[in-house]
Amino acid sequence: MARVSAPVIELVRRTTEPVGAQTLRSSAAAVIAYVVAVWALPHPAPLTAPLTALLVVQVTLYATLTTGIRRVNSVVVGVLIASAFTALVGLNWWSLGLTIFASLIIGRLVRVGEFVPEVAISAMLVLGVSQVASTAWDRVLETLIGAGVGLLFNLLLAPPVWVQPAGASIDGLAREMGGMLRATGADVGGHISVERAADRLHAARRLDHDIVEVDASLRQAEDSLTLNPRVRQGLLSRVVLRTGLDTLEICAVVLRVLSRTLTDLAKARTDETLFPADVAESLTELFGQLADAVESFSELITTPLAENAEEAEAGLADALAVSRATRDRVADLLLENVQEHPRQWQLHGALLAEIDRILDELDIDKRTERLGKELDRRSAQLHERHPWLRSVSRRLGTGQS
Repeated sequence: MARVSAPVIELVRRTTEPVGAQTLRSSAAAVIAYVVAVWALPHPAPLTAPLTALLVVQVTLYATLTTGIRRVNSVVVGVLIASAFTALVGLNWWSLGLTIFASLIIGRLVRVGEFVPEVAISAMLVLGVSQVASTAWDRVLETLIGAGVGLLFNLLLAPPVWVQPAGASIDGLAREMGGMLRATGADVGGHISVERAADRLHAARRLDHDIVEVDASLRQAEDSLTLNPRVRQGLLSRVVLRTGLDTLEICAVVLRVLSRTLTDLAKARTDETLFPADVAESLTELFGQLADAVESFSELITTPLAENAEEAEAGLADALAVSRATRDRVADLLLENVQEHPRQWQLHGALLAEIDRILDELDIDKRTERLGKELDRRSAQLHERHPWLRSVSRRLGTGQS
């Protein structure tokens, strides 16, 4: 048997991922729209049809259904504007500028939402192929053919689910936080300069930017789960990931506050260690255990519901139990040493409170309670805002979307 080369294997692997799948879907929809338009219309090279199909085939089925009409409107308006300018003045530099200006103004008047630029894009592309179709009506027909192919394509061939990239983003955020906690644990084991402590604080603050990126990835995953016929528990999956990210976001805020507490201690103890040796050793151990708990929590929320969920939950429970035991030991040691280090004793209490907050946010029972409440709220809210989604989801066989 002939051996398959590594580049071919890599190409096949990539085409099974959401980006690769979406690229193939968009290309196929555009080609099909072109073939249908060639068959249905007498004009050669009806490029407006594949253009519209390319715009309508969204990353998610939900986005296609909710934005498809506005996209079609934007393309149709652009086609009509270009047709008018082609009939009156033809294509030159000033007519192009006037077409773009008119397209952007009219696009806002016809309320195509965020697709105003696509009015101008459609107009420019039609101007470039004005010799292809002689009337606005032909171009509108091409647009409708492309829109119909794009919508049917997404209904018959469901778009990819973007849960895996979102889960990878969440897991990456958790591991970054875990690395920060372990680094903090290493710092408390001896003397730490104010500059180093400040660097830790700045790194914790930069987590906000990472959370924004993870949130964007999760929003895409949430849309891909909505009304997707190959997803059976779309609402549950969305809520698990969203509430999980909310928990990690709170933990990131607490980590930032914790870093600020240690920075204040470093400023007050420039000529000595932050903590006595026995306290520092236990704190180093505790921060490592907190890192394990955060990463175990990420593993739990990103693990598919039918695969190793119980094992992930057991791992989190063990990490939390060990962390709480070590936290109690640290609290006892700090209390014993308060007479030796009475200065900034309130920062010791703040440190324990911040650790408690992280442990409380990761608590399994509270997570289950929060998950149940959010499921009820989301389900009621979705059906109240979009009553048609219930019937659509039932027809598609998704149950609760």
